[in-house]
Amino acid sequence: MVSWEPLVEQLVRERGPRLTAYAALLVGRDGDAEDLVHDALVKVFSRRRRLASVGQAEAYVRSAMPSIVIDRARSAASRRRATTRAFQRDPARSDVEAGLDVRRALRELPPREQVCVVLRFFDDLTVPQIADRLGLAEGSVKRYLYDATARLAPLLDVTDEWDEEPMTAAVVATKERGR
Repeated sequence: MVSWEPLVEQLVRERGPRLTAYAALLVGRDGDAEDLVHDALVKVFSRRRRLASVGQAEAYVRSAMPSIVIDRARSAASRRRATTRAFQRDPARSDVEAGLDVRRALRELPPREQVCVVLRFFDDLTVPQIADRLGLAEGSVKRYLYDATARLAPLLDVTDEWDEEPMTAAVVATKERGR
């Protein structure tokens, strides 16, 4: 047996029900709770750690569970967004044709504009996230995206204008009323 296997067996035997109960608090359903415990055990014991006791192993497994739940939720949300986008497309054109058109159009852009477009529209990053990743000012990223979308629109036959931030209206009082 590998050195960590006895610890895992002891952990599951002694603390398994407690870990499953904790997981059920995070996910709400028994079957999902057991899957969460399993995933947390794999995550904790797949890396070389010097775990000296069952208590220490339990603490690591418990601390891994919330991040696994959050990661699952992000993945599910990402899949929902992708599915929604997929069904909103014009069914007349094939995905392959559209993908080739986009690739050809992206090659027409300067490198920074191309990278900004890919990060924004394919990786779903916000302008601040793109700016941080590329080490640019947010205004520069906005400018690159604006210029890129202006160049891409005729190449991809797009008529909608893109606006990163929703429009807001300011209300300004013109003169003060007497009381």
